[in-house]
Amino acid sequence: MALSYGVAVPYGRSTAANNAEILVLRHEVAVLRRQVVRPRLSWADRAVLSALARYLPPVLRRHRLVTPGTLLTWHRRLVRWKWRQTPAGPGRPPLAEETVALIQRLARENPAWGYVRIQGELRRLGHRIAAAAIRRVLRRSGLPPAPQRASQQTWRSFLRSQAHTLLACDFMHVETVFLKRLYIFFVMEIATRRVHALGVPAHLTGAWVTQLARNLLMDLEDRAGCFRFLIRDRDSKFTAAFDAVFAGDGTAVIPTRPQSHRSNAFAERWIRTARAECTDRLLITGERHLRTVLTTYAEHYNTGRAHRSLDLRAPDDHPSVILLPAAVVRRRQLLGSLLNEYHTTPPQRLLHLQETPRSAA
Repeated sequence: MALSYGVAVPYGRSTAANNAEILVLRHEVAVLRRQVVRPRLSWADRAVLSALARYLPPVLRRHRLVTPGTLLTWHRRLVRWKWRQTPAGPGRPPLAEETVALIQRLARENPAWGYVRIQGELRRLGHRIAAAAIRRVLRRSGLPPAPQRASQQTWRSFLRSQAHTLLACDFMHVETVFLKRLYIFFVMEIATRRVHALGVPAHLTGAWVTQLARNLLMDLEDRAGCFRFLIRDRDSKFTAAFDAVFAGDGTAVIPTRPQSHRSNAFAERWIRTARAECTDRLLITGERHLRTVLTTYAEHYNTGRAHRSLDLRAPDDHPSVILLPAAVVRRRQLLGSLLNEYHTTPPQRLLHLQETPRSAA
């Protein structure tokens, strides 16, 4: 009703009143145009103005918000919107994140592999990638080419890759109850973590250490030729004769840097373990007592102690043997219950059946 009344009112007025109202409205529009530089029109406004502009004289169309040029612009915009497509980037699509992570992994784990070597390994794994793409991935990841990666090998990575050919030796001291210092000379096989406690002297000499080296090679027998390097510190007790004993068997001696305990980290870690689990919890009376304690602890360390680096197995455990759970677990006490070893025992009924001859069963 309000719309029909507003539209019908101008027909009841005089021509002069209508002309005056039109002039007022035009002036108001001119004032508003000076305030608004570019009005924002909705699609509904554009549709109404486009439909009504058709009935205006050509002279009045030039002064409206919607001109013929505006209508053509709107039409071209609608055409582009209808036929627009998602723009595709130039070149091939990027590699998947899983493939990029695999390339980075192969490069980090194999410092000597070049781009073509990594490409071949990826092809064997089902990924066909160009060597240039592998080079771009490594550059973005901050990984240098193969020669530079191989030259950046750390001491830790060297030890891990050469563990099965490495021996490490060091000295350890123990204070007796009579405030007398005794020394322990030991050698560790880094791959298996097996420890050889070679001697407990009260006074260290170069000749004594050299003789212990000969004893070690005799105990290793055929396995002595498997070791290529021996890591030791720069103690004065390691003489040229000591190095010559291992050099004669084909084992090169590698002295560590001065005051660089991490270079011989495996031996240093065993010293800490032996102190925490054994020597710091006992009162040692003399050489004989320490030798007995050390022999027992070394046997426990090699046969009855779990190691995190060996998947919670002892050095002498067979890696392919998995013990089944048993009903009875028995404890064996060592060094006056200072150390405990646990062994599984089958139930008495199963033990009885095992002892019964097959024919009788």
